[in-house]
Amino acid sequence: MSVLCYNRGCGQRYDPESNNEDLCTHHPGVPVFHDALKGWSCCKRRTTDFSDFLSIAGCTKGPHSNEKPPEPVKPEVKTTSEKKELADLKPKFNEHIIQAPKPFESIKRPSPDEPLVRLQLKVSASLKQALEKLRLSTENEPEAAEEDTGEIKAGTPCKNAGCLKTFAGPQTNEEICRYHAGVPIFHEGMKYWSCCKRKTSDFNTFLSQEGCSAGSHLWIKKDDGKKVVPCRHDWHQTGGAVTISIYAKNSMPELSFVDANRTLVNIQIVFDGEKEFQQNLKLWGVIDVQKSYVTLTATKVEIFLKKAEPMSWARLELPQTVTPETKESAASDGQE
Repeated sequence: MSVLCYNRGCGQRYDPESNNEDLCTHHPGVPVFHDALKGWSCCKRRTTDFSDFLSIAGCTKGPHSNEKPPEPVKPEVKTTSEKKELADLKPKFNEHIIQAPKPFESIKRPSPDEPLVRLQLKVSASLKQALEKLRLSTENEPEAAEEDTGEIKAGTPCKNAGCLKTFAGPQTNEEICRYHAGVPIFHEGMKYWSCCKRKTSDFNTFLSQEGCSAGSHLWIKKDDGKKVVPCRHDWHQTGGAVTISIYAKNSMPELSFVDANRTLVNIQIVFDGEKEFQQNLKLWGVIDVQKSYVTLTATKVEIFLKKAEPMSWARLELPQTVTPETKESAASDGQE
């Protein structure tokens, strides 16, 4: 009877009686997620696409194993009495609620319909070197025969998320593909797919979860040009400026830009050749467009927005105002 192999990156079934030393191709390391890049600690390949990460072939050969890899050691949870003792040791202080100043007390809010101005782009030396290195490596790579001819090679893994099947001939296309139509979610140590939400703390168990959707296998991803993807970003402020950081690696200066007026910012960043990040912001405060600029580095994009007045912003974006028409519409929807 066949059993499931729990080696990371394998997930195949095997016969324990014929388990040879080189039947299993797997990853002896652990998954690494850093700055939107995904990969394995045992090999150097990195990608920003989660389905590409799942299809990274193992870097080590060995026998199959039906033993689950040990889970990472979780920190010891303190008891209620221990937590209370630690709380008593903390220095006492009086809490004061600091209320953010009301916006635009001394300057009038400009109209959002003002013309947009393209902010100055500054390209760092690190980004220039990274893009030149990528260009040279692309020129030296051999052309992929399967992309030119459309022929699918034996052993090609299915690109649908959650499917562990590989192409073994035309008869493979007759099989039903079990895959996950959603996206992977990692939150507070739990791992699951947004489409079925079967939560687990073990990464190998997460990878081996059978798909909740049925369809046809996808052997070759269609290149539909640039695709809009989410990108990790945050912001911080000083007395006179706001800086927005977008963690997009290897952004393309000729395709990326930021347009702004005194209260609006429209962002479009193209990075990793085919990924695109877009966001439109209605700013909480007012900026000086002429003194604002964008800096592109190898690992992120920083948008420096000079404040029109040195004051603290309560948030980055202006909250959406609720009009009487919106309230009436919401009330009518509730009655229905």
